Amino acid sequence: MDNDIILEFKNVTKKFPGVVALNDVSFKIRRGEIHGICGENGAGKSTLMKILSGVYPHDTYDGSVIFNGEELRLGDSAIKEAGNKGIAIVYQELTLVPTMSVGENVFLGREPVEHGSINWNKLYADTREILTKYQLDVSPQVTVKNLGVGKMQMVEIAKALSEKASILILDEPTSALSETEIDKLMDILEILKSNGITCIYITHKLDELFRVTDHITVLRDGKEIVTQETKALTQEKLVSYMVGREMKERFPKSSRAPGDVVFKVEDLHALDPNETSRKVLNGVSFNVRKGEILGIAGLMGAGRTELVMTLFGEYGKIVNGKILLNGQEIRPANARQAIDAGLSLVPEDRKGMGLVLIQSILKNISLPNLDQFSGFFRIDADAELKASMAQSKSLTIKAPTLQVAVETLSGGNQQKVVISKWLLSKPVVLIMDDPTRGVDVGAKYEIYKLMNDLAENGVAIIMISSDLEEVLGMSDRVMVMCSGHSTTTLPVAEATVERVMSLATGMSSS
Repeated sequence: MDNDIILEFKNVTKKFPGVVALNDVSFKIRRGEIHGICGENGAGKSTLMKILSGVYPHDTYDGSVIFNGEELRLGDSAIKEAGNKGIAIVYQELTLVPTMSVGENVFLGREPVEHGSINWNKLYADTREILTKYQLDVSPQVTVKNLGVGKMQMVEIAKALSEKASILILDEPTSALSETEIDKLMDILEILKSNGITCIYITHKLDELFRVTDHITVLRDGKEIVTQETKALTQEKLVSYMVGREMKERFPKSSRAPGDVVFKVEDLHALDPNETSRKVLNGVSFNVRKGEILGIAGLMGAGRTELVMTLFGEYGKIVNGKILLNGQEIRPANARQAIDAGLSLVPEDRKGMGLVLIQSILKNISLPNLDQFSGFFRIDADAELKASMAQSKSLTIKAPTLQVAVETLSGGNQQKVVISKWLLSKPVVLIMDDPTRGVDVGAKYEIYKLMNDLAENGVAIIMISSDLEEVLGMSDRVMVMCSGHSTTTLPVAEATVERVMSLATGMSSS
């Protein structure tokens, strides 16, 4: 085997009942490089990484994985074996114990013991050595729950490196990070690379792949489509490999013509329900027209999610201001009242707040709409199934049946289930908080088309997005927030990146 190659997948095939997740996948990864893996949700990325990290032992798939010149045959204790061999993974959902310190998390289960008790001085010294070597700006003694998401990510990386990892897998590592935190992570990856650590980088954010990777492998429908040097690719070419067709436009065109104002917020002020001395909304005013997409832009911490959760009756304590729907004042005290009034919310955290993961697609779609199928103290199961099937078909949710658990679906299909259940409630105003977060490029395009169709049919849409290009590409107007306050609302033709960022940072007020 070539000494430059640290890892090789040879004809790897993995099957589940009724599904071929990986189909004869073969490619190589070089030692000390940052290797990107991308593809639509369901392409096989996670399955391949679960094979490499030991979630699926060697007798559950066909083909072979060659690591450092030898076949990787992970058995019953596969995850531990993989770690012992130097293969570590940092998952999208962090796996830290929030009430423990950084050092305790880094060496959890592997604490240095002397004379029958933990040597705390050594534990924290060893943690500090790792943090210093890889320039991870975290204190070993601080409690994890007091850290921001970006620094929690650093702790996860330190934990992996403490096991002497030679291959580090990062699965969607920037999905919850700010731009500053992303920049720091990019720097850390370069430091890891300079120390000879091979990084496998999985993301839907194509700009990150072009920014940090040396080679990119594209998977589609469980097959390896191409492995190529990053500098030989373009974003357009990469997208065509991922979806199997040319996509010349990121945002589909729309012919919508917004009508009269249907939703209006006037000088809204609200307090943090858990800390009533803290104001989370400090004068927010805007309106949305029938058949319009209003984008809400702002930096992390600007109050965007707090705003929409308050409008939906599930967060802030309103102390001043009005919420008007079709000219009538409303003040939902909970989600049920908001739904009854005509509001629906696709939340930022679809797994934690948008879905019951262990329940079926059918039950998730029908859950907030059971009043449509109930009568005489029973649920009309036929009507429930018919309505849910219509929604599933309309949004092209990919699943064998509506009875499968939502947790088995890809991220894009999970998001479609969330959207489906709210469309079934026939909202006047649909609020979408980061609707394409963690969704692949093909599914994003489908969601964008759906948003356009809904707006063309008269639904008023409020969309928050951390992706400013997405806000500018999909909105008719853009409302910019800064420190819990709405600065101004701009027609999209006037909403340049520079002007929006100036408003979002407080450098300009109009």
